[in-house]
Amino acid sequence: MAVMVASAAWACSAPAADSSPVAPATRSADPGAEAGAAASEPSAAASPGTGAGTPPSSQPGAPSPESSPAVLASDGKPRKAKLTIPTLDIEDLPVQPHRGSPDDAGGTRIQDRGIAASPFGPDGGVGPGGVGNHIITAHRLSSARAFLDLPKLRVGARVHLDAGGQRYTYRIVKTRITSFRSQKSLAAQSAPVPGRPGLPATKAMITLSTCRTPEDRAEGNYWSDEFGNPENRIDKIGELVAI
Repeated sequence: MAVMVASAAWACSAPAADSSPVAPATRSADPGAEAGAAASEPSAAASPGTGAGTPPSSQPGAPSPESSPAVLASDGKPRKAKLTIPTLDIEDLPVQPHRGSPDDAGGTRIQDRGIAASPFGPDGGVGPGGVGNHIITAHRLSSARAFLDLPKLRVGARVHLDAGGQRYTYRIVKTRITSFRSQKSLAAQSAPVPGRPGLPATKAMITLSTCRTPEDRAEGNYWSDEFGNPENRIDKIGELVAI
């Protein structure tokens, strides 16, 4: 298991420095926030009215989950979860929900414990498997360095989330960069449709986020906020393909 305990001088980002979810707020768009492998928009839509239950593939004559036009989704409530990313050798990384926004004080404290944080509420996202944006953040360079290799995650990779007795499988579809110095960029990160504020959610999505500290430093960018976050975050976006 690649998630190992190690001490470092940096926070996930820079040196030195359970209740029902509220629907994420609608905000203005952030042109140019998309970066990296920008795949086409997710194709498998989640059906918001179905709720968690039997995957389509178990129904007589139904197509497999990944070929089905509508993949079942959960009720979207915040829950503790375990994250597994086989291609990064991450297995059963604990994910703790908290009411707030990505990498705020509460989320940073959770990440400092060597686990991942999942914000929910007006400035966060939905719970595991829910229609909308399920956001998970973890340190890359400090504590357990849980997301050390997240930038290597490629389009098409599978991500598994175990919560509430279900396993939710997402497929990575794109990479985007979030700037902590841009309110538009932050709003796009937490939007119900990741990177597309103003659009209503019709699919179950996931955002895996960690710091871009080494890359920012190499570019001469030493800015950080009061929690030690550098200017930029690397976000891997995925869509739910199976329960």
